[in-house]
Amino acid sequence: MDEIALHGLRARGYHGVLPHERAEGQTFVVDVRLGVDTRAAAATDELTRTVDYGVLAEEVTAVVAGEPCDLVETLAQRIADRCLAHSRVGWAEVTVHKPQAPIAVPFDDVTITIKRSRA
Repeated sequence: MDEIALHGLRARGYHGVLPHERAEGQTFVVDVRLGVDTRAAAATDELTRTVDYGVLAEEVTAVVAGEPCDLVETLAQRIADRCLAHSRVGWAEVTVHKPQAPIAVPFDDVTITIKRSRA
């Protein structure tokens, strides 16, 4: 499998267990890696033979901006499910960054990374 990657997708979401996270929201950042066999696309030069990463970027950010959930684990799973809904995607690795997580000590970022595949 070849790999298509999108880095640093940003969207405002209202995910978290604390009331202020749900009320005020925050920016989430998402990185996605996809396993795609791109040989047919390369041979034919046809977008329909691969994954349209522009469309996928819009879908991923719509998930982040969509229905709130308590956990970033749930958010990452929803994004992975959206990626795997594309028939040409064999596997997806999703990293969700929550750089404004409610942590009382100095930190740079909080992330979760999940890997999902068909089967």
